[in-house]
Amino acid sequence: MARFVFTLPDLGEGIAEVEVVQWHVAAGATIAEDAPLVDVLTEKATVEIPAPRSGRVVSISGNPGDRVRVGSQIMVLETDAAQQDGAPAEPLLAPAPAALPPAQMETDEGLALPPAGRPVPPKPLAAPSVRQRARQLGITLSSVAGSGPAGRILHADLDALLAAKAMPPPAAAAPPWHDEADAVEDIRIIGLRRQIAGRMAESKRRIPHYSYVEEIDVTALEALRAHLNARYAEERPRLTVLPFLIAALARAVPEVPEVNARFDDEHGILKRHTSVHVGIATQTRQGLLVPVLRHAERLDLWQAAFEIARLSSAAREGKAAREELSGSTITISSLGPLGGIAATPVINVPEVAIIGVNRIVERPVARDGRVEIRRMMNLSSSFDHRIVDGWNAARFVQEMKRLIEQPATLFMA
Repeated sequence: MARFVFTLPDLGEGIAEVEVVQWHVAAGATIAEDAPLVDVLTEKATVEIPAPRSGRVVSISGNPGDRVRVGSQIMVLETDAAQQDGAPAEPLLAPAPAALPPAQMETDEGLALPPAGRPVPPKPLAAPSVRQRARQLGITLSSVAGSGPAGRILHADLDALLAAKAMPPPAAAAPPWHDEADAVEDIRIIGLRRQIAGRMAESKRRIPHYSYVEEIDVTALEALRAHLNARYAEERPRLTVLPFLIAALARAVPEVPEVNARFDDEHGILKRHTSVHVGIATQTRQGLLVPVLRHAERLDLWQAAFEIARLSSAAREGKAAREELSGSTITISSLGPLGGIAATPVINVPEVAIIGVNRIVERPVARDGRVEIRRMMNLSSSFDHRIVDGWNAARFVQEMKRLIEQPATLFMA
């Protein structure tokens, strides 16, 4: 018998690190070559890694939620084959979170560098609510002895300090339910939810968002949609409003081509596309995914409807291929009947525009000197103000509005 050390293989696309999602084996189990070994999460999709050969699992490295770098050991296998590559049999520990550099410290305001040559002062452990209360009371946390685990400073420690200094308590008396037990559930943010959190934070941190909201009369479009669904009910996919909006988006792009682009801000390069690859923001049980409708400019309404349904279903069932979840040039986001009146959608990095769709409602509208009940809908859109000026953002939305309000123009060459 020999031991074989299996390291995380290169998954391509420049991926340097993945997150462990689920192991399909445990130490002591016997596994066949090419059987499912472990699921990992890249920036694009969940990838299943098969066993490299048959044998008995001696050990595995990395728990669900841990990040593992390409080339790191993830399993030791006892096999009949001779060990290859001279890899060590001893399992490595799962990678530990990277510590802050020694010359860097965290303050209540963020990260800062101490003066050269000075030691880094440790930061007192305390919950945000304790820090806020200490600031309100003018108490420096470094002067408080913490009684919690690992010296964590608690509200009780602040109370004790106040009592020792004979400081008056806060003027307002605590409500009668102040001391009631509060059930708190700690939920570890891992997997897709952690990726979503990271991408949203990156988008808001790096991109100066400019939002623009416009109302659109969709009365004529809704009448056309109802007519087409009745006419072709037996032979073609049912049309929602989304294929019409995507058709309008694709036709509006040539008027303001800079909205259909991806911005590499690290190298200062804007990659403007002639093809329109629309990201369809889709809510799944795991979180928000964005499958990509490719070449929207070439699709008719029913082709777009079929692809939207197929991609959304694959995303919700966790069956979307990696290439179906990447490469969008502009994103459209709709909450359907939950769409509200207006929103400020977050741009899907590295794109420069996202079109948000609000719900359709009937409301009175003044037309030609009289009041009519019309079907109205708002578009709430966000743009990267580094690339798209406010004037051009408005031009793009107004072109979409013109096409939607006169839906016959969607079919004109």
